[in-house]
Amino acid sequence: MTNPHVKQSNKLLTTGVVGALIAAVCCFTPLLVIGLTAAGFSALVGGIDYVVFPIMFASLGLVAYALYQRSGGVGFKPKPVIAALVIGFSAVLLLLEFKFAIRISVAAIALVIVYGFYLRSAQTRAAQQ
Repeated sequence: MTNPHVKQSNKLLTTGVVGALIAAVCCFTPLLVIGLTAAGFSALVGGIDYVVFPIMFASLGLVAYALYQRSGGVGFKPKPVIAALVIGFSAVLLLLEFKFAIRISVAAIALVIVYGFYLRSAQTRAAQQ
């Protein structure tokens, strides 16, 4: 029998990764622009980045929270920190008018990866005690 927390964290992790990948593809390729233009919604093309980048950061936040749940809840509860970082990354990107969009996005991805490694090492230390 599987643990319901593990099932939920796997579902959150899958949702977050898929959401981040779709948002990244829509941000960094003209795929969404071509699709919207072909569907007759070319007026919406100018404001795509204002929606897609925050969605990508929120999806990365979901991945970070899923990693926390998967680790068994090691350490403090990260919900407020994750929410603040999602809002912060989105605000910085909007304030800089997307000038460093790739760098900021890579920094957000790197932060999630580092957090995942931190949780794994904290889980290992907790298991050894």
